[in-house]
Amino acid sequence: MTHLSADVLVVGAGGAGMYAAIAAAKQDASVLLLDKSLVGRGGATIMAQMTVAAAIGHEERDHWADHLDDTLAAGRELCDEKLARLLCENGPARIFEMDRWGAHWARGGGGRIRQVQAPGHGRARCCYVDFLNTGPGVAGTLRRQVSTMSGVRRVSNVTVTDVVVHDGRAVGAVGMDVVSGDIVTFAAKAVILAAGGLTKIFRRNSASTNMGGEAYALALRAGADLIDMEFVQFFPIAHLAPRLVGMDPIMWDPFRYKLGGRLLNGDFEEFMHRYGGQDSGKYTTVRDQASYAILKEVEAGRGSPHGGVYLDFRHVPDATLRDAFGPVIDRLATNGIDLTKTPVEVAPTAHYHMGGIRVDERMETRVPGLYAAGEAVGGANGANRLSGNAITEALVFGECAGRAAGNAAAGTPSGWSDAVGEDAAVRLRRAADTKPDDGVPANVLQLRLQDLMWEDVGSFRTGGQLRRALDGIREIRETPAAVHAADGYNLDLQDRLELDAMLTTAEAVARAALGRAESRGAHQRLDFPESDPALVRNQAVEMKGEEVAARW
Repeated sequence: MTHLSADVLVVGAGGAGMYAAIAAAKQDASVLLLDKSLVGRGGATIMAQMTVAAAIGHEERDHWADHLDDTLAAGRELCDEKLARLLCENGPARIFEMDRWGAHWARGGGGRIRQVQAPGHGRARCCYVDFLNTGPGVAGTLRRQVSTMSGVRRVSNVTVTDVVVHDGRAVGAVGMDVVSGDIVTFAAKAVILAAGGLTKIFRRNSASTNMGGEAYALALRAGADLIDMEFVQFFPIAHLAPRLVGMDPIMWDPFRYKLGGRLLNGDFEEFMHRYGGQDSGKYTTVRDQASYAILKEVEAGRGSPHGGVYLDFRHVPDATLRDAFGPVIDRLATNGIDLTKTPVEVAPTAHYHMGGIRVDERMETRVPGLYAAGEAVGGANGANRLSGNAITEALVFGECAGRAAGNAAAGTPSGWSDAVGEDAAVRLRRAADTKPDDGVPANVLQLRLQDLMWEDVGSFRTGGQLRRALDGIREIRETPAAVHAADGYNLDLQDRLELDAMLTTAEAVARAALGRAESRGAHQRLDFPESDPALVRNQAVEMKGEEVAARW
């Protein structure tokens, strides 16, 4: 068994985790920055393509209060206004700080940072590096900055299975080195959960493979509560057909931003206006509304051959396409796609989670010493997130969590002892002791769960479907997962540990969705198609003994 200690432990090393580590180190805290893959190479930030929303006013006059108004409107009356204000008010500072650290924001005349207008925003306020590489640009900037911080120790390939709480306070964590198979214990005066969202629990998703909802499961088991877990955002125009190899399925967003693009049903008719949207190639409809419209067209038998709708750029001249996206057009050609001749098929996919860990404005949970950052945090975006707010959230909440945790650690004695982590270590050893003939491979059970969540807890839900999903989750949980013995690297065990987190998080989503008997934002109940004014309030999820329970 290996033991490491630091003032602050950051679990997850995407954009939020790296920013948190930097901010904590600036408070003279020693920091352990962990990731279950490679530090700075996993998570959602590095996969993001397009924009970062912040009211810096370089493209046109803007103010953070206007950004806040747009964010609250998109959230359908459910945003935590304090968190939303924190996001919008501090976004510009993070953009300029990233600029000083070498982020190559696209520039226009006079060296001003270029900004575009995304759906739901009243101004051109979304910054970008380029139209396909903003996320990698942001992640690369943060990796370089982390490497300059002597107080940050980076630890890759460690999956955390439990946050250790002693005398009501988070004092460290227990996990496994996925390469050696060794148990690793961590003593820390503050723990930050920055392990991202949950979209891997759905069959169709746009996330990296390490977004299995671990942050939520860790928080629940530690005694924190979650908020708004019923609100999963489905990205409306993920690529569906023809076959696309080596390119991101949500790559069409920047094409629509820059060039426009007509969404057409299977009869080649525009349809967004039927559902309250205004599209006509201008791309002004927000994501929950667009996903709803697409799925309703498919349900009505007006979908494209593969079950989506068409995204059509045939009205855009070839020279214009090449001028905007040059090399990308060639890569599309290698996939047999000529946008001047053929529309592509697109459909919604699980993309982001508005819900998450409930925190205060210091990003601290109800468990003292336990913080959260980035997509792991719930509440700021309410029932629907605006395009461009996700990376802003990672940067702002990461900085806030790191600063608060670093300050708190300075006045806190270590609460760790070998005895306090023993229960978590025993649980981990027990998972490794499962025999191969005892059950079903964990990766097969993961696929069952993904199918179940897609079919019964997807874009459209009913009470019957949600109850069936909860029964299915219980059946999967009661099915023994086979783990083959291995010295060192053991993918079976990794899948088993991830499955445990996925099941806990999936149950939290299904229970919250069942509890909200209305349709609002990204949560659409076919048996309750209207919004209910009495439900303009947030729903929480917590552990009651070994049970996941939702409460108002």
